[in-house]
Amino acid sequence: MTDYLATGARVGIRPCSLDAADVAEFTARARESVALHRPWLFPPTGATAYTEYAGRLIADPTRHGFLVHERDGGASGTFTGSLAGFININNVVLGAFRCGALGYGAFAHAAGRGLMSEGLGLVVRHAFGPLGLHRLEINVQPGNAASIALARRAGFRLEGLSPDFLFIDGAWRDHERWALTTEMAGRANGATSG
Repeated sequence: MTDYLATGARVGIRPCSLDAADVAEFTARARESVALHRPWLFPPTGATAYTEYAGRLIADPTRHGFLVHERDGGASGTFTGSLAGFININNVVLGAFRCGALGYGAFAHAAGRGLMSEGLGLVVRHAFGPLGLHRLEINVQPGNAASIALARRAGFRLEGLSPDFLFIDGAWRDHERWALTTEMAGRANGATSG
């Protein structure tokens, strides 16, 4: 049985691993999702690349990698093992800043089903809870409508545009900067539960 850090109605999150089953499923899902991900995202599609990717997430204390798994639709609410996507918190800085940068990707079979919205909510709660972060940022290329919609649904606010921000696919790309703080998340949770 896999240990999940957090579970919701339809998904659970757990740490990225070097388990052979994770390597096989992640890379197969990434290969199936190339058309969805390009030109925005380039997750590893081979075992060696995945092992290097996951190894960095596991070994580096400034990074946290999460796999988003789907629950089955049955009454038991168990996990099918179907990998819906991945969410990483990179560039974690503690001290007075307590911030991290989120990156994420849905796999094609899970896209548009709300699974990543739920998974992102679980990661945000984990970041603001056990990880002790105060602020999360998402940097998104302006043309990536699906990623921007996910950031907006999760309550992130647009803070500006960063020209030539990240080197992706052979060029420096502009990115919109979205952010969420613990206070913003608290207001959103209070508004929805009250």
